[in-house]
Amino acid sequence: MGKRIISQRRGRGSPTYKSPSHRFRTAVRHVCERPDMKAKVVDIVNCPGHTSPLAKIKFNNGETSFIIAPEGISVNEEINTEELGIGSCVSLRKIPEGTLIYNIENQPGDGGKFVRSSGISAKIVAKYKNKIAVLLPSKKEKLFHPDCRANIGRISGSGRTEKPLVKAGANYHRMKARNKLYPKVSGTSMNAVDHPYGTSRSSKKGRPTTARKHAPPGANVGKIKARRTGKKR
Repeated sequence: MGKRIISQRRGRGSPTYKSPSHRFRTAVRHVCERPDMKAKVVDIVNCPGHTSPLAKIKFNNGETSFIIAPEGISVNEEINTEELGIGSCVSLRKIPEGTLIYNIENQPGDGGKFVRSSGISAKIVAKYKNKIAVLLPSKKEKLFHPDCRANIGRISGSGRTEKPLVKAGANYHRMKARNKLYPKVSGTSMNAVDHPYGTSRSSKKGRPTTARKHAPPGANVGKIKARRTGKKR
């Protein structure tokens, strides 16, 4: 009887391997852009599902929302969508070239997809007739629709990756916050139920490392369709 290896079981999405999203504060999305909308930062909160702090904002109509906190923002600071201030959510067509931005929409109205990790920002480098060229943190230029929205500034938490983990236990808790697979070991070190190479029933562990030509994604491990195997004579 066949067994699902650990990568297949994790991909199924059962509660055992599901990310604990019930502990996350909220999903961060752009709110509707209205000219008379003004907001005030009421709190800076931590969310296990995000690498940077979140700013809780309250609008003048009583509604509350969350944004990714930029560098330099503080409690009781006001945010206006009409002005190009830190944290403001503005369409790309209204932002001048050279401005640092983050949380950029891929399509107008999708809430923000690009540049959302701590300590990073993008920059508007050029404006064309129907497109806006943005330099992403990966040094790649991408064209966006002028009606796509973004926040002004750089995301806070820039020193997160500089802090050393020191010990494996710290990394264990960091990965457990999102239920990532940790630690990662070789296939021959696993049990037979977790990997095709895993077993402890003989002194010779593992199997031939060439995957068959039509292997499914879960079994497509090792050398993929090697031209030849064995010692060349």
